[in-house]
Amino acid sequence: LIHKLLEVLPPLPAETRASAARRFLAQKGLEFSAEDQDTMVREIGAILADKDFAPIFGPGSQAEIRIAGTAENLPHVSGQIDRLLITDDKILVIDYKTNRPPPRDPAKVSPLYVRQMAVYQVLLAQACPGREIACALLWTDGPHLMHLPEALLSQALRDISGMPDGEDVTRS
Repeated sequence: LIHKLLEVLPPLPAETRASAARRFLAQKGLEFSAEDQDTMVREIGAILADKDFAPIFGPGSQAEIRIAGTAENLPHVSGQIDRLLITDDKILVIDYKTNRPPPRDPAKVSPLYVRQMAVYQVLLAQACPGREIACALLWTDGPHLMHLPEALLSQALRDISGMPDGEDVTRS
């Protein structure tokens, strides 16, 4: 539900987002306590109101982008990018995570999450050569944006592909 709200609320005027979020939650027919609804609405409101996150949800950004493909030494991948921002020279790939509490150190992020982002990075590098591709996790609890270091992403790809340490598979 948080993913869906982060997809549909950004284009709405800021003053209508909370009421729209509450209507959306009510329409789902799920039994949320008033406290749970308040927590979700507050959390999403904090994300969308944070000026540091504005580019992620602003003009030109895209939500829920399907991605599929294959790359050398990697299996076929099919997934969905939560948020994508493409500029002339850079691509920012965002995945929302709702873990509570979230890790504060990228080295403590689940390897599954890092592998997911590393594979997205490779596929986007093939599709959009010449652009820097940054990957980040948006932890909704906090909220905070955690950029994943290139070394961590490269190691995840080596782990997937069985390539030796030191070999760069992010630019295949």
